[in-house]
Amino acid sequence: MLYLVPTPIGNLKDITLRALEVLKEVDVILAEDTRTTSHLLNHYQITKQLSPYHQHNEHKVLQHLVSQMLEGKKMAIVTDAGTPGISDPAFLLTRECIKVGIKVECLPGATAFVPALVNSGIPANRFCFEGFLPLKKGRQTLLKRLADEDRTLIFYESPMRLVKTLEEFISFFGGDRPCSVSRELSKMFEENKQGTLAEVTAYFKAKTVKGEIVIVVGGKTT
Repeated sequence: MLYLVPTPIGNLKDITLRALEVLKEVDVILAEDTRTTSHLLNHYQITKQLSPYHQHNEHKVLQHLVSQMLEGKKMAIVTDAGTPGISDPAFLLTRECIKVGIKVECLPGATAFVPALVNSGIPANRFCFEGFLPLKKGRQTLLKRLADEDRTLIFYESPMRLVKTLEEFISFFGGDRPCSVSRELSKMFEENKQGTLAEVTAYFKAKTVKGEIVIVVGGKTT
């Protein structure tokens, strides 16, 4: 059995009772960063075996984990924040479990792009989630294609690259597109800045940016 367990994106209270029950019941918890997960588990007084599972070792440990589950072990996979598989490790293990007949269950819970989208004031009925853009290869081609997308666009970005990315968006999408940047969601210094792409870019160029970033951009209008 494999459980995909969402964890808080900031505030440790944003975890479901069911998620806590699962983390207490499984044999092993697979963690993107065991130090981050230990902090969460210690907060809720959960003592479990932690095993690292991240983008640098997922191919190496995949078959070993599947073999353990086939022998009867129950595992939960968590990431540092949010839902596993959404711009975070989990896809490979999930696919392999399904392939060999291991039951997979994903619990509902926290993910960063949903609150960022809902509080953006930009239409949320149709949207396109792109996650992190490619750093180099294919980036320009993708931005050219997305320039004609009429659905709301959602991206993840690091604070170091935020301004550069916003400036690229202006080049490809135009400075008048509606935009919302959310950072540090659910944390003490949460910030949501709305305006046009030009206005939001100017705002963040004038300040130091920290925290996890979600960018929401309105789609192309006719």
